[in-house]
Amino acid sequence: MANVKNKKGVIAILTGGGDVPGLNPAIRAVTIRAIREGYKVIGIRRGWAGAVEIIRENDADNADNYQILTEEIVNKAGRTGGTFLHSSRTHPGHIAKVNIPSHLQDKYHDEMNDLTPEVIKNLDWLGVDYLIPIGGDDTLSYGVRLYKEGVNVVAIPKTMDNDVPGTDYCIGFSTCVTRTIMMTNNLRTSAGSHERFLVLEVFGRYAGFTAMLPTMAGAGNRCVIPEYKFDIERLTELLTSDWHKNPSKYSVVLVSEGAMFEGSEMVFQDSAKDAYGHAKLGGIGDLVSAKIKELSPKFNNGRPIDTITQKLGYLVRGGDPDSMDSIVPMAYGNLALDLIDKGVHGRLVVLKNGRYDNMPIDVVTSTKKFVNVEKHYNTDRLRPQYKTFEMQPLFIMTGE
Repeated sequence: MANVKNKKGVIAILTGGGDVPGLNPAIRAVTIRAIREGYKVIGIRRGWAGAVEIIRENDADNADNYQILTEEIVNKAGRTGGTFLHSSRTHPGHIAKVNIPSHLQDKYHDEMNDLTPEVIKNLDWLGVDYLIPIGGDDTLSYGVRLYKEGVNVVAIPKTMDNDVPGTDYCIGFSTCVTRTIMMTNNLRTSAGSHERFLVLEVFGRYAGFTAMLPTMAGAGNRCVIPEYKFDIERLTELLTSDWHKNPSKYSVVLVSEGAMFEGSEMVFQDSAKDAYGHAKLGGIGDLVSAKIKELSPKFNNGRPIDTITQKLGYLVRGGDPDSMDSIVPMAYGNLALDLIDKGVHGRLVVLKNGRYDNMPIDVVTSTKKFVNVEKHYNTDRLRPQYKTFEMQPLFIMTGE
């Protein structure tokens, strides 16, 4: 495989981090356009893990690490969810000793190792001229590292949380919002039948967009987000008031997985952390549910109100993309090829104020993207606020 060149060169593409609907359409868009314009396209498998574990020998079995992409392969996958290239949360700059590939164990002996030199050699061995990583801020932050090391990188933003800086939109966000609204509405029948609070835990480690948009669209009465530590007693008071006003006697709160009570920190499933230093979140929905039931008698004439609690989690990750997550990835893939055809690299393709564009890739690491609490979140009413929609971006609060 080493240094096989087409007349225009070789493009490698990979997907990292959590899966979302829209990844396969992006891979398809890049591949079809690239092949028709004379490039060879290589799919790096399992995100940065495949880039680390390639064995630079012509007779080595690298089937788990990369594959040559064709129109037939990507057309079959292009309408489906997930990523057929698979994914991982591998960080090549921080590989634990226990995870060093067997063929490199004689070379790296530290408890934590930087295998970036191996990644660069592997890309050179494959003859890669341009690399297109698709991912969130963690995956793309390593793309920034490679760009600074001399690799020609053009990045595509993806994450259900929609918190990659520099862009109003990340692949996966629309499907997440669509499914959150749909599932909330499905669960209303049970909440109403049993006259309960409905507590839904949704994605959002540091940014609350996936709770804010569905609530603004009417899916929830209230939402609590990572950007503002909330008073659980105030939330209970508001939900109980909503409960009384509803003829069906129920109310709904959307809880971002990274939301925090006043005076507390994020809730984690355990102490284990991924390669980027993130512990797995989960459990704040259960805590909110238990606490509002406990406090509800104070606002309901001494009588408790039961709860229904649901963590939406992978239910909004799985399955096929919606229309926006079919169209935007197609456009992002073509934008990446536009840049490559011009010999431009070190860029992030973006949507800004309804228009496709590109930004310097280091925007990913130079800033953070959060809900503007002062502008978009009513901290007393614990729900989105707005004054006017005139000239606002499509998703209102996702612009910077």
